[in-house]
Amino acid sequence: MSTPAWNVMLAACPSRTSLAKIANKWTAMIVVTLSDGPQRFGTIRNEVGGISGKVLAETLRDLERDGVLTRTSYDEMPPRVEYELTALGQSLREPLAALSQWAERHIEEVLDARDAYDLRAARSTRQIAP
Repeated sequence: MSTPAWNVMLAACPSRTSLAKIANKWTAMIVVTLSDGPQRFGTIRNEVGGISGKVLAETLRDLERDGVLTRTSYDEMPPRVEYELTALGQSLREPLAALSQWAERHIEEVLDARDAYDLRAARSTRQIAP
């Protein structure tokens, strides 16, 4: 039996869903955070500024379901849970680190481009308004 030819450009292809999850801003930041090794929920939330506990829990659950990370619960008092990248999750480290570096390296250019765009849009709106 041959392997299907997956194509993220096709709406019905399951690889599209996988790409969408990986491209999610929270997923990328969680993977980058877990690149240093196992982390507890609170540590991840502190590292990933701006994420709510609910969204973090949902994203961690989705990543566990997709095999990107594992959740280990320790039978201790108080209870302790750690999240760690699987081999599959580790394979995301390099591309997501590259994207993070690109964003940091080019943010000035992006901000300048946004300002220029907004200025052109404002001028255009003033010319059209009666």
